[in-house]
Amino acid sequence: MHFSSCLCALLVALVYQVSGMDTVIGLYGETIEVPCNNGAPKPKDLFMTKWKYDDGDLLTQLKDQDASVIATDKYKDRVSMAENSSLLIAAATLKDEKTFTCMVVAGADISEYPVKLLIHKAPTGVEITALATELEIGKPTQLGQCRTSDANPAASITWFKNKKPLVADGKGIIISSNVKVDEATGLTTTSSTLQYTAEKGDTAALFTCGALNTLSSPVSFTVTYPTERISLHVISKGPLMEGANMTLKCKADGNPPPTSFNFHILGKVVKVENSDSYTVTDVTRESTGEYKCSIIDNAKMEDSKNITINYLDMSLSPSGKVMKSFGEGLALTLQTHASGELKVSWTKDNGKLDSSPKFDKLTYSDSGKYEVVVTMGALIKKDSFELVVEGVPVIRRVAKRRSEDGQHKVLTCEAEGSPKPTVAWSVNGTSADESPYVNGKITHKLTIVPTVNLTVVCTVSNEHGQDTRTINVSTLFEEVRMDKQDSSDEGDTTKLVVGVIVGLLLATVVVGLAYWLYMKKSKQGSWKTGEKEDGSTEESKKLEEKIEEKLEENSQKVEV
Repeated sequence: MHFSSCLCALLVALVYQVSGMDTVIGLYGETIEVPCNNGAPKPKDLFMTKWKYDDGDLLTQLKDQDASVIATDKYKDRVSMAENSSLLIAAATLKDEKTFTCMVVAGADISEYPVKLLIHKAPTGVEITALATELEIGKPTQLGQCRTSDANPAASITWFKNKKPLVADGKGIIISSNVKVDEATGLTTTSSTLQYTAEKGDTAALFTCGALNTLSSPVSFTVTYPTERISLHVISKGPLMEGANMTLKCKADGNPPPTSFNFHILGKVVKVENSDSYTVTDVTRESTGEYKCSIIDNAKMEDSKNITINYLDMSLSPSGKVMKSFGEGLALTLQTHASGELKVSWTKDNGKLDSSPKFDKLTYSDSGKYEVVVTMGALIKKDSFELVVEGVPVIRRVAKRRSEDGQHKVLTCEAEGSPKPTVAWSVNGTSADESPYVNGKITHKLTIVPTVNLTVVCTVSNEHGQDTRTINVSTLFEEVRMDKQDSSDEGDTTKLVVGVIVGLLLATVVVGLAYWLYMKKSKQGSWKTGEKEDGSTEESKKLEEKIEEKLEENSQKVEV
């Protein structure tokens, strides 16, 4: 009695506090944790924690003791208390959507923390049923029904076309939805019906529907619409040219497309059934003209196309292997006939030529393989001929020189001719060297050691004839002696010239000195005898003229 009075007095003294309500969302069928006081730490002076709901208490826990389950209804075996005082509810169902309250007694305070519990469940799947067999342009058609089940809250369904959501406009797109609730589980099933008016571009469109993050499998539909336009197409492998096959294809924009057509082939009508194509074989340049195609049951719906059959004719003269003689002319003729603009190019031995070759006077360098290529767009024609220029060999030059070591003579014979000339010398040499045979030219070198003076003959020959040239070759000993003699003669000549110059200079000095002495004596005599100076002056002038002539003559000799 005394303890009860004290407990009542304690409870009366407590301050009662109620906090605002929190909301917790749990998943259907899972264990749900409902936090007490939003998960705040336990107070230090905690006395008791208790969980309850509108229909009664669930469980309670005194400080430092295990929680005790008080519930006797459906929660008896499904509730427990976590270490942090949270309420744990196992196997949650929609019937657990209630308000649960955590009451905490600490010191002189009693606090309550109500928590509203909501149970969610994602739909089990999304699928489209009741599919339309086809869609007709401009006609509203029920495309299908999208359905998703076992959801809470009820799922919202969205329709998509090519991954873009469709929005109902009450005209071309009409969407209606329906929700049913399972009485046993409380879960919902949502269905949505799409009525759609198709367009021509919907032929390959993919339709899906989805709820939350779940999408149905995509579906497509055959969209039907009448033919409004046809087009004629030409199909061929490469350019249309004579001898090729040409396929005409008539395409219609209707769906399904027509299966029978009329083809107008240069005024002739050909009826084709169960196909949209017709092949014209082995076309010629006369096949150029207007072609048409039309629908059998509507002749006014047609298309036409002007078709040109390309052709390229080419004739080259000469052709094959052409044999010609040196110095002759060769007439080259290229004739072309084509349906378009041409491009002509020439090559000689695979090397490109800047212009067409001309052969007014053939040389050996004109020999080679000539190829002409004529193109018109993708059309290409080629022809070629091989020109061989032949003639009697001719020696263009013979020469001689001393080798670098001074111990040999090197003879050179340069010749032209075709076929390749054979070179022969009238003497034997220590070594022979022949250059490559290019453009009818060949150079042959022979190294010899002549012991006597020789006249050497170079002979070149082929099947058309021969040519010879001679060259005089002296011995190496004779050339050395002559070199020394030439050197000695040059020294003696130099000495002689120097002596002559010195002698002339001395003579000039002597003559000048004699003249000076003479003039001196002449003047002294005239002073003494009293003779007139006119006569002596005249004689003096004559003497001076003779001396000047002598000096000039000596000067000319020195220059020589």
